Amino acid sequence: MAAKQEPNHKVVADNRRARFHYEIGETFEAGLALTGTEVKSLRTGKATIAESYAHVDRHGEAWLVNANIPEYLSGNRFNHEPKRPRKLLLKLREIAKLAQAVEREGMTIVPLKLYFNDKGRAKLQIALGRGKKLHDKREVEKKRDWSREKGRLMREKG
Repeated sequence: MAAKQEPNHKVVADNRRARFHYEIGETFEAGLALTGTEVKSLRTGKATIAESYAHVDRHGEAWLVNANIPEYLSGNRFNHEPKRPRKLLLKLREIAKLAQAVEREGMTIVPLKLYFNDKGRAKLQIALGRGKKLHDKREVEKKRDWSREKGRLMREKG
């Protein structure tokens, strides 16, 4: 059997806290409608998606809200607004699935990762997430601490 090839993605921004705050369900890969200076700014790798979220409006379009892509330093008067809403490019069936999950099941569309794919296009990995309660977060933290401690003890004992 041939070895599975890892995709050659250049990750620009990663939302590491999303897996702590949400139970992650189905994931989707979405394109982004960006301007030229936004792409150049992304290539420098200074974007943040930690406080951002996505939503589907009543016209059936998906939007990324509150993502920060800083202004491009050499962009002069053609520069973009850093926190403007950006349109997500998804298929109609995917948008309908996201809208239905948010409306009926009370889930949230959480951005996980912003990256450039093999063709050099900016992509956003989004997921349907259900918010975790405080006791769930504590339980996950206990399991993680115990697994670290267990590994430490195993190394010491031999």
